[in-house]
Amino acid sequence: MGNLTVTFSCAVLAVAALALAAEEAPQRWTAKQATAWAEKQPWLVGCNYVPSNAVNTTEMWQAETFDAALIDRELALAQNLGFNSIRVFLQYLVWKQDPDGLKKRLRQLLIIAHKRGLTTMPVLFDDCAFAGKQPYLGKQDEPVPGVHNSAWTPSPGHQRVADKAAWPDLETYVADIIWHFAPDERVVAWDLYNEPGNSGMGNRSLPLVRECFAWARKAKPAQPLTIGVWNGGLKELNAAQVELSDVVSFHSYGNLDAVKGMAAGLRKHGRPILCTEWFARGMGSLPKSHLPFFKQERIACYNWGLVNGKTQTHLAWSSKKGEPEPKPWHHDLFRRDLTPYDPQEVEFIRAFLRPARP
Repeated sequence: MGNLTVTFSCAVLAVAALALAAEEAPQRWTAKQATAWAEKQPWLVGCNYVPSNAVNTTEMWQAETFDAALIDRELALAQNLGFNSIRVFLQYLVWKQDPDGLKKRLRQLLIIAHKRGLTTMPVLFDDCAFAGKQPYLGKQDEPVPGVHNSAWTPSPGHQRVADKAAWPDLETYVADIIWHFAPDERVVAWDLYNEPGNSGMGNRSLPLVRECFAWARKAKPAQPLTIGVWNGGLKELNAAQVELSDVVSFHSYGNLDAVKGMAAGLRKHGRPILCTEWFARGMGSLPKSHLPFFKQERIACYNWGLVNGKTQTHLAWSSKKGEPEPKPWHHDLFRRDLTPYDPQEVEFIRAFLRPARP
């Protein structure tokens, strides 16, 4: 019998380790544990970050288009503002093609962000499908002029969300990513699933919401797990998200009264709360009104977004092909040339977050 070489990928090793620990998988953090975690953190304030050269998460993470130098230049702006954290979206399909490559690039981003004084909250799944397409590899579509997030695709894709035959591979993805970064202090928390039920998915996403919490807990992360409430009409999903999250998170692009109302309702659960998406100028979600409230209530907050680019999120959600630049911009703080969209707004943020800065 000749020599037999068996090569295990890191992903397979991760799942094997989880299988051994399955019987000891921890439960949801207690409120006391969640509060203790929050008390060790600074007031978390930052942004949702997509590099300006990426039209979606696939383009952000594929080897051909991942741009560490650009990420460093753009995150320097976040550092200068006084931000201390970022939220970033991963893409299952990029992992499926090259598990070790995605982890390597995520590690690069963590190094860059840490150098800039920023922790990172990775997002593993996402139902948003502005492009009306499922994720695909290779060259991505160019942005449609005038259209908000015209090429954004979900992760892992709606068909996989609803197809339990695909779930073993999804479990391997969750296990592999979290297991490898479970003790990493540069990761501040895990947002397992962005806006489940979006793009017409509704309660079809609920079973995967429940499963991804179970899969993630097997990896025994040192960081809390969460999925943000984002749509008041999705009552079953909202209840499950709050019931399973270690720390409670939410999205609100409404005015200050709307944010106060959501925060008051979520405070009743007795856990730290995080606003993982906010900031929409035309809807009254503004730095001058919201940042003082978030700081006073010690609510972690991540605005959308940092540098305007191929996602074109300066345009309104309802924007149509060929529409001109709106006044005011919907989201984003900086133009692609790294100059502020609104210098006074940027200076307010900087002065508010870094009052001792000369």
